[in-house]
Amino acid sequence: MCPSLLETATLNCVISYEGEGADSEHIDLSPDRNLLTRVALYVLRCHDQHQFPAKTVIHIKNDIPLGRGLGSSGAAVVAGVILGNEVGKLGLTKDRMLDFCLMIERHPDNVAAALYGGFVGTYLSELDPKDMARKEIPLSEVLPSPAGGIDTGLKPPIPPQGLGSYMRFPWSSAIKAVVIIPDFEVITAKARNVLPAQYSRADVVFNMQRIAILTHALGQSPPDPELIYSGMQDAIHQPYRKELIPGLTEILQSVKPKTHPGLLGICLSGAGPTILALATDNFEHIAQEIIMKFAEANVRCQWSLLEPARDGATVTK
Repeated sequence: MCPSLLETATLNCVISYEGEGADSEHIDLSPDRNLLTRVALYVLRCHDQHQFPAKTVIHIKNDIPLGRGLGSSGAAVVAGVILGNEVGKLGLTKDRMLDFCLMIERHPDNVAAALYGGFVGTYLSELDPKDMARKEIPLSEVLPSPAGGIDTGLKPPIPPQGLGSYMRFPWSSAIKAVVIIPDFEVITAKARNVLPAQYSRADVVFNMQRIAILTHALGQSPPDPELIYSGMQDAIHQPYRKELIPGLTEILQSVKPKTHPGLLGICLSGAGPTILALATDNFEHIAQEIIMKFAEANVRCQWSLLEPARDGATVTK
């Protein structure tokens, strides 16, 4: 790194990047516009530190495809909070870091999984009216200014304690995740807009019954394909998002444990378009079958075999 570049760096920080999306327009390497550093600056400014320590060099290595329903933005928010905690020497606990994450990314599922690791269930906590008002501050008031853009000298809104709650569930070591990643993005906001404002009682009961069983079934050894496949059925979001993802309906209806040995269950990952298939064996066969069905809809894909990062976010020194 050129010393003169560090001397003139915006907010005392220089960023480099490699990995998924390196060639796309989504990645901004300016510290006052990059999501990760904006989040870090938010955390720092909540603790009266208005920029990074002198000559801070940040190299981001990202293996998570962007805009595919795999939680890339949630992971970036968690990384930003941890970065702020480390460079500011703040000593925040993970539970307190979750509060800061939830001021940026208001749904806790992705950030809690990235932060704590493993199989995690979450919800936003009920707070008193004063704290609820703080939780519901518009993001424009948290980011980018005074949290990450031009320094106004003002302290940004500090998150209330206990914004979210979580629990780690048992996860069978036999279960792996086959993710089939189509070669196109689904913008999360667009995927949310296709959902209805209200649901029928029957659809809500359908999902609640299955999620109650699924959280237990995924921790059993050996895993029960019938329970898990049934538990991963959905009436809340997949039926409405099929118009955004060519081939989705056929894939979900045709790829089953009875016809694909080793398969446990299948669903849309997040808002999509990635397909998540849980399995104990025949991973490549399952992946190639789904890739073939996407190909029939003129969609190219790649696939990966994953398992939970049981320790979540860690810092190595």
